[in-house]
Amino acid sequence: MSESKTKTITKRELVNRIAEETDQTKVAVRDVIQRFLDSIVDELSQGNRLEFREFGVFEVRERAARLAQNPKTLEKVEVPAKRVVKFKVGRVMRQRVCDEIGPEEVADAPAPVEPASEPATPRPQPPTPPPTKPGSPF
Repeated sequence: MSESKTKTITKRELVNRIAEETDQTKVAVRDVIQRFLDSIVDELSQGNRLEFREFGVFEVRERAARLAQNPKTLEKVEVPAKRVVKFKVGRVMRQRVCDEIGPEEVADAPAPVEPASEPATPRPQPPTPPPTKPGSPF
């Protein structure tokens, strides 16, 4: 099994990199990135969905209350309902990160085909079971 050498990139490192690439000051870049992140949090806290085409979608979902079990004591524990943030990966990110292809290849990849605006064909329904006889277990 090979060891993965992952590196943690901080906001400071991103600010430095973007400032160098765009010839902007680090202060200006840091302010824009922070405002962007704050805006994402604000929108999610209001229950809004954020869609960044080709990148991904952030949305808040309600997780229902449930009964869980402590694995050590086997005691039943109530877990309250809560809101959680979900992120669904977009096409470009999935291709670059998950499918491991380069940026040039993503640009050359065909865009997803939109379904035609023709009316949908109704899905066939399974046959209904015959009525049961009174007193029958089936």
